[in-house]
Amino acid sequence: MDGTRERLAEVVASLERRDGAVNSRATSPGLGVSSQANGVNESMARNRPRTFPYFRYLPYEIEDEAQRQKNFQDILKHFYVAVEAGDFAPGALHWTREIRNWMGLKFDPTKEQRLRLVKLYYELALAPGLDITASERFSNMFMVLTKRKHYLRPGVDLTLDWRPLYRELKILVLPSEVGMLHTTNVKRSVRTITKLCTFAQLYFDPEAIPAMLEELLPHFSASFAEGGFAVVGLLNLLFPTAPVLPGRDELLPQRYLPAMFHLWSLMNRSRIFDTAFLDVFSRLARDSLVSANVPFSECGIFTQEQTSLIFTAVLRMLDIPVGQATSPYSGSVDLSAGLAIILERDSKKHPIAHHIARWIVMSLSPACLNSSTSVLRRLEGLIQAVETFFHPSNSGGWTRTLHQLVYYLADFFVMRWNREKSGEMDMPDKRKLDDPLKRRFVLCLREVVFMGIYSKSGTAMNFALSTLQSLAYLEPELILPGALQRIYPSMQGLVEVHRTTSSLRALQVLSRIMVRTKGFRCHVTTMLGLALPGIDANDLEKTLYTLSYIQSVCYSVPLYDLTEGRDDVGGSMLASQWIGSEVERMEQEGINVELDYRSGLDEKTEELILRSSTSTLAEFVSAFLGKVFTLLENLPDAARVRSGSPEENVINTLPATFTPLLAALSPELYSMALNKVADFIGNHVVHQARDAMAFICSALCKVNPTKALRRLIPVLISSIRTEIDENGAASTRNTGTDVLPRDRGLVWSISMLSMCVVHVGDAVLKHKQELFDIANYMQRKCKGIPTVHVSNFVHHLLLNLTGTYTVDYALYEKDVYARGLCPDDWGMIPDPKSLNIAWHVPSRNEVEFAVELFKSQGEGAIQELTALTSGTSHIKRDGTGKEWSDEVSRNLVLVRLLLSGVSVLFDAEAASKEPVATSDDAMDDAMEGVDGHAPEEQDLEASVVEAEENEKKPTYKYPAGYVLTDTDPLYHELHHLREQSGELLHAVHDFLTHKQEDDIACFGPLYTAYRSWFIDVGIERSAHVLDRVTRLLFADIHPYKLSGLRKEYPRPLLLRRANLYHLQRLRHNSYPRGKTRLTETLLLDLAQSSMSSYTEVRRNAQSAGEAALKAIIGGRPLVIPPLLQALEKGVKENDFALIKGGIYSLIFGGLSKTIGRDWRFTPRVIKAFISASTADKPSVQRLCSTATLQIMDFGRPMERMVILDKPVVQSIAPSEDVTDKIDERKAKVSKKRRNVEIKMAALSDDLVELAKVSHWKKASRTAAIVITLGLRFESIASTKMIDLMTRGVIDTHPGLRGLYGGAMVALFSLINSRATAQHKYENYITDKVHLPAKIQVQTEWDDPEWTNRYLASFAQPEAEYYVDHDHPGWLVWDKTMPAYKANPKADIEYDDVEQETLNHIGQILDRQWFSTLFDYFKQEPRDAGSDRFRVTNAMLLQYAFQLVHRESTVASFAEIQTEIARVFGDGTDKHQHRAAAEIFGALLTSTTDKPLDLRSRIWQYVFPIVQKVFADGLTPENSSYWVTFLHMLLQGNDPRRAWPLVESLALFRLDMSSNAAFKESSKIQLLQQCVTDLGWHFQLEKPVLEDFLAHLDHPYKGVREAMGTTLASLFRTRYHESYKDVETFMTSQREASSIGSPPYQPSEEFSQTIHDVFERLEQWRHQRTPGQQTPSSYTSGGKTVLLWLDSALSSFECTEFLRFFPNVFMGQLLHMMDVKEDQELQSLAYHVFRHIPNIPHRLGEDTELIASLIRIGTQSPLWHQRLRVLINMQVIFFRRLFLLPHEQQQNLYDCVATMLEDSQLEVRLGASSTLSGMIRCSPIEMRTTMIETLNQQFTKMLVDSPLPKKAKGNLSARSTGTNTPTPEQSKLVLTRHAAVLGLGALVQAFPYTSPPPSWIPGVLTTLANKANNDPGMVGKSVKSILSDFKKTRQDTWQMDLKAFTQEQAEDLDGVLWRSYFV
Repeated sequence: MDGTRERLAEVVASLERRDGAVNSRATSPGLGVSSQANGVNESMARNRPRTFPYFRYLPYEIEDEAQRQKNFQDILKHFYVAVEAGDFAPGALHWTREIRNWMGLKFDPTKEQRLRLVKLYYELALAPGLDITASERFSNMFMVLTKRKHYLRPGVDLTLDWRPLYRELKILVLPSEVGMLHTTNVKRSVRTITKLCTFAQLYFDPEAIPAMLEELLPHFSASFAEGGFAVVGLLNLLFPTAPVLPGRDELLPQRYLPAMFHLWSLMNRSRIFDTAFLDVFSRLARDSLVSANVPFSECGIFTQEQTSLIFTAVLRMLDIPVGQATSPYSGSVDLSAGLAIILERDSKKHPIAHHIARWIVMSLSPACLNSSTSVLRRLEGLIQAVETFFHPSNSGGWTRTLHQLVYYLADFFVMRWNREKSGEMDMPDKRKLDDPLKRRFVLCLREVVFMGIYSKSGTAMNFALSTLQSLAYLEPELILPGALQRIYPSMQGLVEVHRTTSSLRALQVLSRIMVRTKGFRCHVTTMLGLALPGIDANDLEKTLYTLSYIQSVCYSVPLYDLTEGRDDVGGSMLASQWIGSEVERMEQEGINVELDYRSGLDEKTEELILRSSTSTLAEFVSAFLGKVFTLLENLPDAARVRSGSPEENVINTLPATFTPLLAALSPELYSMALNKVADFIGNHVVHQARDAMAFICSALCKVNPTKALRRLIPVLISSIRTEIDENGAASTRNTGTDVLPRDRGLVWSISMLSMCVVHVGDAVLKHKQELFDIANYMQRKCKGIPTVHVSNFVHHLLLNLTGTYTVDYALYEKDVYARGLCPDDWGMIPDPKSLNIAWHVPSRNEVEFAVELFKSQGEGAIQELTALTSGTSHIKRDGTGKEWSDEVSRNLVLVRLLLSGVSVLFDAEAASKEPVATSDDAMDDAMEGVDGHAPEEQDLEASVVEAEENEKKPTYKYPAGYVLTDTDPLYHELHHLREQSGELLHAVHDFLTHKQEDDIACFGPLYTAYRSWFIDVGIERSAHVLDRVTRLLFADIHPYKLSGLRKEYPRPLLLRRANLYHLQRLRHNSYPRGKTRLTETLLLDLAQSSMSSYTEVRRNAQSAGEAALKAIIGGRPLVIPPLLQALEKGVKENDFALIKGGIYSLIFGGLSKTIGRDWRFTPRVIKAFISASTADKPSVQRLCSTATLQIMDFGRPMERMVILDKPVVQSIAPSEDVTDKIDERKAKVSKKRRNVEIKMAALSDDLVELAKVSHWKKASRTAAIVITLGLRFESIASTKMIDLMTRGVIDTHPGLRGLYGGAMVALFSLINSRATAQHKYENYITDKVHLPAKIQVQTEWDDPEWTNRYLASFAQPEAEYYVDHDHPGWLVWDKTMPAYKANPKADIEYDDVEQETLNHIGQILDRQWFSTLFDYFKQEPRDAGSDRFRVTNAMLLQYAFQLVHRESTVASFAEIQTEIARVFGDGTDKHQHRAAAEIFGALLTSTTDKPLDLRSRIWQYVFPIVQKVFADGLTPENSSYWVTFLHMLLQGNDPRRAWPLVESLALFRLDMSSNAAFKESSKIQLLQQCVTDLGWHFQLEKPVLEDFLAHLDHPYKGVREAMGTTLASLFRTRYHESYKDVETFMTSQREASSIGSPPYQPSEEFSQTIHDVFERLEQWRHQRTPGQQTPSSYTSGGKTVLLWLDSALSSFECTEFLRFFPNVFMGQLLHMMDVKEDQELQSLAYHVFRHIPNIPHRLGEDTELIASLIRIGTQSPLWHQRLRVLINMQVIFFRRLFLLPHEQQQNLYDCVATMLEDSQLEVRLGASSTLSGMIRCSPIEMRTTMIETLNQQFTKMLVDSPLPKKAKGNLSARSTGTNTPTPEQSKLVLTRHAAVLGLGALVQAFPYTSPPPSWIPGVLTTLANKANNDPGMVGKSVKSILSDFKKTRQDTWQMDLKAFTQEQAEDLDGVLWRSYFV
């Protein structure tokens, strides 16, 4: 059984974190290098002892440590043998699983052992040549071993080498570096490698940092951006963040951070870069926190400037929408990441919020408290800026991230707090979190969390509730008052329902903190009472949360009346008065209520109040039971079982609530509850609530078995007898699945009874006789559906008697109850190390009773079934009634339940006695001639058998409380009965398959009985006990988990953990067991039925078979032959049922692995599958297409060689000598491999023959399989296969052509890989490539002129070598760079095998072959999607042409030229162009690295044709083919390789007189493709730029667009940094500033160009007549420039333009937006204008920009311009919140406030909304001062400019509104409007704050009194401000009203809300 089930409990625990996203390793700093580095005790298993003593609590004797170690050594020995012998799968994998199982039992290897294993698994996970699936499993094991830091401390115990991982990643993301990509050599999955990095990174040595930077940085390039992304992705995955040893200052983070920031700024506007750097920085912060030698300040290890930049990035990443801004990220930048995208971590598992929070919390320290620029202060600023986005009414794409961020912040903080307190995080005292810091942190998050718990998004609410719990844990006094103030009204039903649900959930997470906190605990009983109405059948969701809340309280609070025996507390009077006064106080003080119970309530009074509050518990319990009974009576019928419906959830939650509730009751309350339940059961039958009620009975009986059973059993038994005897229940069978109304009373009582007797211990013995009799009585009397319930009752009784389990549910130890409970016991946390657990261990009497019951019931069933199948029963098989089937099914169900009921008493040893083959040495292969081969032909056969299947491997069992011995008569009796039942099942199967094969109803129970018979030995596996118990326990533990705390759970949960451990031991012991004759017979029965013609029967048999095969060793080879025969028969006879049964059983189940390894069967399965795939039935077709991949996998080559580091493997070698075993195993493995390869080759030949003659559909399946089967490194491929593939390329069927084409490419690339690996397999798997043309060139890096010389050489056609890679020298120079000889003399050398293969292919490639192929290329594609340049075609031809050049083909080059000419024809048709582009692309690339004369010859032939096409032949239809053709030639190549083309494109000049716009634009597109592909190596740009800049005002749109983007590309690729080496680069960044030097500084020349262009635009603007409709130089030139700017600003080099924004761009853009006649120009200009605030500026770089915005806003004569700059002001203010100095923020405020008085209405309204946005996102200090200032300013404006009183006579004229206002009146209205809008902006800045800030009522009153009656826009604005205020506060209006005084409310009455009488 695969070991993944029993994960380490700790692994499970870490996965069960609140949202599963955090693996614990990603969170806390390790124990660091600084921790006691010397004197590490090597034998010590862990650095931190276990919290829970698992072994001590078991109720039976267990093995000692020596025995465990002995077994472990033994497992390691076998593991070592397997690895040394090269037996990885199955050998090493099996022992890996054993190691995992051993550790799963909480056994710890010593530190030394773990170290060696970690290193070995790291080696295995990355071993070259190892099978992919095996390496994945080894990777997982590596992760399990390093999952927790307290096993191995980074730097102290373990360091790992980063290079093996880098090697793997490099092949994936820097493929050009390695030389060639193997298409056939499957690489490991990227996901696994990146996960490996996550675990291994912690253990990389910081000493490796310089080497890593030396290795990675030279690959950085932004010219070919993928290089930049790859380097940063690799840095993120590999960079060691562990702290350095003291004295190594040059490795401190502060030394390399400036360089990191510089790299970050090289790729602006990229989300991938932001995420990667935040990830690295946050890990650095985490790991440096604990190290005393890393400098640390109020910003953690970062500087002020770095912190500001990171916070700015955080603000960007939260995706908060601002005004009309576009996204700060540009999609096109991240698109250029290319392959590097695979290095990104999975954003679900590593959300960005997690990095941000980790960075912030790990940078906190008490130093933050007094600094105004600390991380804490900025965090407060951040939360205040985005506060409104947390509000439930304001949700959107940002909601999840924001709430996730707050959740992680709190979670990390709690974790740090707890680990610092427990000493687990050892760090300098100055950095430890303290109380004032904790208080500030909680206050910072408090408001937003209270908003979040009412969120509309479920996920956000979950995050908010978890955060609430963390914050309350940190500061109960700060959180609980606000929580109660919100919860009381909603629990009293005063607000909306959804708030009640949120409040219940909040109560649940807060309950344990409330119970432990003085004063607040007095509210608990009241809350319980208020929660009761939540149990309501009409709102099941609310019911669910109410039950969960009650459950959480009952785990912490004993429900005892603490007033008993006390004279000083009389009843509940005191408590109810106190609660009343507290609630009233909360109402009055509102949301900011402070309840200081710590100092304001003395201990004595508090205790009296608490005692008083418990006197109402009896009423609570009584009311609760009443509510639950009502709920159960009104429950709707559950539609389906396990459908996840609300009803079902409630029924499942009831037992979870009742168990702790009943366990917490005092004896008096328990008796009351027992009587109530007993009365309810006796007087009601509520059929749909049967299960729920039975669960409640079970909980009652578990808590106090003796008392409960005494009360319940007599009632239930008498009611059962009454139902049967008097009401005739269950007297006849019934059809369907519903229980008849007549039988419901009976089923109700049986269900209650069966749940009363399970897991209650030996109390049932007192009722032994009654239970025994009633069981027999019911079996005798009952028919129909109730019989299943009767059998279930017997099953439960047997489970109860035979199992070992805990029978202890009490909240406290016995001695606590003995001394009497007091208030201090509330919320007491038990010590996991000192529990006294009551277990039930089966006594002799119980076992005897169980065997007696098993026997009487079992023998009865066996007799019945024998009678039914032999025809001697009184019930006859008459073929009409279903009575016979019913009886058979009933008895089969009984047999199954009996078997699984006593499964714990079955012994696997006894169940596998009488084995077929015995072996002397357990490790010998116990082979049998399964197929009935004669012994002599068995040798080849046996050697391909999978040894694992028939091999009895040693097993390691541990004591698990087995109660019988093999000398015990009961033992023999039990096992004899089990054998009998097995024989009986076989007999029933035989009978049914022969006589009743259509009786499907009987087959279901039969095969579930089979399943139980096989797997229920030692533990009831069929019921998935372990999984179920684990899942339930984790669900209950979940609310108690807090980061950094260990097992602080209530006592009952700790007891359940002990019980779970016992089950884990049982499960561990249920190893697969040997075969007996009976098991073989039964397995063959299942195989037979797996092929039945009835779907239902097949399915049942297949699932039972799957389970059975896992339990029996050697079962698989036994069942494969009959299944295979049946499949072959089905194929022959076209029997679809057989085909489906065969494919499902053989290929989709657990057998497929065996078949893939056991080559006696594989060839037959593959052939049968191929024949089946032609079956004429869609369902079979679908099945086959799903299975094809699995079948192709069978043909994967075996591991020929695996390269491992010997010493690492040797490190686990056992002390004894095992060389013989290794040699023996090795011989077996290699013999098997050889023989399998022989069989594979034979099969491959057969299939080739088959493919040649089959229909295309069959042929395509066959071909797909042949390709994986037939390509091998040693022999490459058989001649038959080569024939098939080469001729297949010109097959008539397009699908087959594609398949064979791909296969040919794979074949050629295998030949080339083999040749470049110098024909050695070792080089092949380690990716050592020898290319004859490749050389390493020494760079002259220390010559200052070297870079210029290097670049200049690209402008000359001659070259001594070609530099194909883009990266050398772009960022830094390396000592050498890879290059290729310009005129290589030697070509790749082929050995005989390769040469022979190539010659064979060449024989087939004649003129006819090429001709046919070219014609197919020219055919019209079948769908529009494939109408493109097909690179696969070109690749195939490229290889073919290489053969032509070698003159190995029949066809000569001259013939091919003729064919090409024929295909291209006259070039009028686009398909001719597509074919020609593909052929020419292949021709030119086929000469790469070939001698110069050959290259020249081919170029002389191709170039004139291509040149002609480029000059005259391009059309909109064919240009895309030629662009791809160009891309194929130039991408990643030296420009000089294609010099004629590059040169001819660079010589292009615009022809202003030409009217062929497309011709011009397509040439520019080709040029642009050329520039993009060649990057900074394109050095012919000068004339092109001059030409373009001279003709900016080109009349044609297409040409302008092409010019704009090409200009951007040309300028973009001019930039490079070219530092002479890494050291210089690092130093210069460090010296520049803490964030490195700013990149992309414009050169003198570039600045001049920009100024010239804009001066020309300005001239053209003046030349254009305003209002001119026709295009002009201004509009045309403007558009070209805008397209250029748009392309450049959306790219990473956008910061190049920063200095031109304020004075050059801004004015011109605003002018362009005013050209109404040209809408395209307007919208382009607007688009570019909106880019401006998104471009990242550094500190202080935006001074001029802001000044120019302010200037235009206040001085521009055009109101459009004034309005538009407002857009950017708000965005800049928000985006640069952490970078703008206070003075500039103030200037912006002043400017916007001034603009409120603008003469244009639109500008005033814009200024108003901008102002409110700015206020909303300002930090609190600034916000407060601004509000005060502005409030005074605007109020004064309003008061100082009153409206003149109206003269009485003027009424009529005024009211018509016709008189023109005087300038004075206009100015007055304007001033008043400005004041109103200003005050409105202040109010609207806080749309959701509830209650509103104290100054708002005053402002509203001022508005209502002073300006509400103004005419026109002023009055209108006032009304809209007032009505908006109320509209956004519908939810909280009752609370918000309290903020207004009586007078204010009266003033607003009738203005803000209409009076009823108006």
